[in-house]
Amino acid sequence: MDGKHMQIGEVAARTELSLRTIRHYEETGLVVPSARSQGGFRLYTEADVARLMVVRRMKPLGFTLDQMRDLLDATDRLDGGPDADEDEALLERVRTYQQAAAEQVERLRVQLARAEDFAATLSARLERSAPARAVDERAPRPAGPGGQGAG
Repeated sequence: MDGKHMQIGEVAARTELSLRTIRHYEETGLVVPSARSQGGFRLYTEADVARLMVVRRMKPLGFTLDQMRDLLDATDRLDGGPDADEDEALLERVRTYQQAAAEQVERLRVQLARAEDFAATLSARLERSAPARAVDERAPRPAGPGGQGAG
């Protein structure tokens, strides 16, 4: 990390999160800016952006804010330095989240496959209907009573 600080707008652009969402994550204690400018603007580092990306990736998997906070705490403590007594318990916490994430990804894959099947069914239906309607519109219509062809 080079120690460069970014303002919230740059962080929002990089993480594809709204300013409001980033501020909410600050209010809930998930990601706190590393510094403030003299004017009071939030300043973030690469490490802060990495934390926001963890949160962003957990959100669509259905993790709660408390679970996000717990995982970030565990990874922060693991990154903080060796503590053999605590490391195994922390690793087990991270493994639990990894397993939950993998299970949710599989559920999402099933949902996506169903959604793709549905979209393909609609496309096939439209393809079957479109040529038939085009042919119907070009075909001569039978004459009604008293018209041509009756007789």
